[in-house]
Amino acid sequence: MQLRHLRYFQAVAEEGSFTRAAARLHIAQPPLSRQIRQFEEELGVVLFERTTRALRLTEAGRFLLEQSRLLTARLDEVLEGTRRLGQTQRRWFGIGFVPSTLYGFVPELIRQLRSADPQVEVGLMEMTTLPQLEALKAGRIDLGIGRILLDDPAIERRVLMTEPLMAAVPLHHPLAGMGSVSVERLAREPFVLYPARPRPNFADHVLGLFRAAGYSLQVVQEANELQTAIGLVAAGLGVSVVPASVQRLQRQDVVHVRIEGDGFVSPVIVSYRKDDGSEFLLRALGLAGELAGGGGKSLSS
Repeated sequence: MQLRHLRYFQAVAEEGSFTRAAARLHIAQPPLSRQIRQFEEELGVVLFERTTRALRLTEAGRFLLEQSRLLTARLDEVLEGTRRLGQTQRRWFGIGFVPSTLYGFVPELIRQLRSADPQVEVGLMEMTTLPQLEALKAGRIDLGIGRILLDDPAIERRVLMTEPLMAAVPLHHPLAGMGSVSVERLAREPFVLYPARPRPNFADHVLGLFRAAGYSLQVVQEANELQTAIGLVAAGLGVSVVPASVQRLQRQDVVHVRIEGDGFVSPVIVSYRKDDGSEFLLRALGLAGELAGGGGKSLSS
């Protein structure tokens, strides 16, 4: 499959006509029809219902149109960013981050880095820790901010801070009026776990803490996003475990309760390529350590 196939398909789907799509694309209609036929044969599905009166998308075609628009929109953004950087000769510095870190020092870090050097364009990508390592090695990002420890010989890791974990419970739950909760008591509750994928991730960190304490959890629901998990807690599906900084959401329908248990903490870890000695990375690491309350501890083996 080539990118032009998606562009041709989108044009035909949006115009509802091979004739109008061909005019929009500035090509003849017969070659366009052949390209769409070849595309369908390659996919092994029919994308259009063709009648003498109308041209309609099949269910598969509607799905492809919706998803392909997301892909091409993202590609357009990448190409526009490439042109902008090429025209201004600015360097691109990518940061990957897990969403839960946005309730701590990370927003201020991003704000300061974006204005630190007019020759550096800071790009942001939301991603969990495992994809961060892959993106670092591929050069798609230059700095990862995550919460779980993953070993990779090409990646340097540094713990910037460690924050307590809290139990997030519905407003009217029996635990909501308690100042703290034991691990044993908390483990009896139905759990909303996040993120669901990709694994390993923060969910595995939480499961591991309970397992080390001798308990297994009854997971009734998994969510990919922190905000979704908190919303499901508010709806009464179960309880969850979140970093203490998440209290800054200030939801009125969720209460955060301290967990009585050694080791129920979550580190904030920065990751970067071992062979990257760029000045801007060093500046970013120094600023991150300062904002997090210390220089950070290297995890190099």
